[in-house]
Amino acid sequence: MLRKKNDTPEPLEMLKNTSNEKIAAENRKIKGLVLETDYGNITIKLFNETPEYRDNFIRLAKEHYFDSLLIHRVIADFGIQSGAADTRYAVPGANVGWKGPGYTIPAHIVPGVYHKRGMIGSPRKPDTENERQRSDGSQFYIVSGRKYFDKGLDELEEINNYKFSAEQRQVYKTIGGAPHLDGSYTIFGQVTSGMDVVDKIVQVETDRRWRPLEDIRIKRVRILK
Repeated sequence: MLRKKNDTPEPLEMLKNTSNEKIAAENRKIKGLVLETDYGNITIKLFNETPEYRDNFIRLAKEHYFDSLLIHRVIADFGIQSGAADTRYAVPGANVGWKGPGYTIPAHIVPGVYHKRGMIGSPRKPDTENERQRSDGSQFYIVSGRKYFDKGLDELEEINNYKFSAEQRQVYKTIGGAPHLDGSYTIFGQVTSGMDVVDKIVQVETDRRWRPLEDIRIKRVRILK
């Protein structure tokens, strides 16, 4: 997952523009957002159960923050990651994915929401450097995942001290996802169309740091009202 340098939590005042109730009310009415990429469009919806993440993402989209950023990390059997500011003008082969917008967001893990295929989550630094488990302020991942058997889920429960529900087990065995992240990373949205685009991107060739050998960019993020 995400490994960031020199990232320290910033005051919540950094998010004051997204906490305004009028803005929040407007954001609750938004039908979705379209990520226009070099490989096609991915349409997403943001969850009202995680309003601070919803409002932050919409604000960044309105500010054109995501425009021209790379999909800088592609991991087979997991998914794709974008939103790093240092990828906008990155040269080929550069080690990227370390820069966010200058703030982090408190974790908001919603019970019953888990990393099934198509979910959108927020990466973060590892616990050894981030004991409060705060999320990156702009980076996000989309889960393509893989299917699991009960034995693998049993092992993850023991390793992560996390109990999967019967529903989760059924979904992970039939639809797939990334169950190793459950309970530790904030999920704030879901793909509603365009998983075929995600699947195409997941198949591209990458370097040893999981950066695609040929750049794939988010051209822009369009808001559906």
